[in-house]
Amino acid sequence: MIHKHPELQTFKDIYIAGIKGKRFDVVIKDGYFSSITEVEPQQNDSALTGTDLWISPGIIDLHTHLAWTDFDHADQLKRDFQQIETMQAQAFEATLRTGVTTVRDAGGILPSTVQHLVQQYQQPLRVQTSSDMLGAADARGLKHLEQRMAQIFDTGAGWIKIMATGGLGTPTEKVVDPIFSEEEFAFIVRNAHAHDKKVLIHTWGGVTIDWSIQAGVESIEHGMFLTEDQAGRLANSGVAFVPTTSIYRIAADPKGVLALNPIICERAARAAESHPKAINYAKREGVRIGFGTDYATPSLHGYNLQELDTLIDYGLTRGEAWQSATKTAADILGSGNELGQITEGFIADAVIFKVDPYQAHNAEVLRNSIVSVISGAKEAELI
Repeated sequence: MIHKHPELQTFKDIYIAGIKGKRFDVVIKDGYFSSITEVEPQQNDSALTGTDLWISPGIIDLHTHLAWTDFDHADQLKRDFQQIETMQAQAFEATLRTGVTTVRDAGGILPSTVQHLVQQYQQPLRVQTSSDMLGAADARGLKHLEQRMAQIFDTGAGWIKIMATGGLGTPTEKVVDPIFSEEEFAFIVRNAHAHDKKVLIHTWGGVTIDWSIQAGVESIEHGMFLTEDQAGRLANSGVAFVPTTSIYRIAADPKGVLALNPIICERAARAAESHPKAINYAKREGVRIGFGTDYATPSLHGYNLQELDTLIDYGLTRGEAWQSATKTAADILGSGNELGQITEGFIADAVIFKVDPYQAHNAEVLRNSIVSVISGAKEAELI
């Protein structure tokens, strides 16, 4: 059940995820946490009762594609407008239902589409957008890039996305080759920042990670071929790393929900094999690691919590994985002063669980334990 902008709501004697052994009375007023008070422990209050609840900040997915109804863009083009809109609205609903209250869409959805879906379908999902992606077709010099970026600025997007390297469609031996020249890359970042836009970089590795550090982008995405030296420099620069680990394990399975062709599965498997090393480097060097799924299509929306499992499998503690999806993710978005924590004065985006999220065995258990999702947003704030 999704609760939208509660005027007054009180949770008595509830645990806050990540704070062990303490219970609180949490009051939400007009969409904000207005009071959080520790409850005095009662005698013989050492065992869980079976009716205990836990509250967590709403989960933040830093890399989704809400507009994509099909893995292959050619298949989406075969659908009519109403079918696409309905599927996009269903993606919003599925994302919220799994406890994700804020996303950064990494290309494909326009702010105007978000506004329409929020108003028409009453799905109070916070969406930061990049509208489109700058890729190989845009590697045509600075004048062309300036024009293309002006078009993206006009949509109202808050982010600019650069496809700096290839991906699953590129042979592994060429996947870290840069798509743009260094001059073009630097211009995109400089121009975006001059227009108060943040920048995220699709890169599997190689020199484009170095360029990202030099240019001071906000985050790099995927990065499975990140080196130890680059991880150290990422940490020093403050550039965040959003690895999107689970999508490559999913894509590597020829019998999985995506059922991709064997060549793509093989490339995804190589990427998945490299990701644990990149995560280890990033963790050891102190890089800010953010939670992002790269999920698109109905078979993936609503299963975002699987990313927690993969991050833990690749070396993060459960606490670190949870922070990547809440406090750290909010900081990466530039919203760390209002989202990502159960704190007085913060927006009351939250998830209520009937199990301790820090102890849940896996994403499926966690997803099935969701009692309710709370959005502290007024509709006007979302559009």
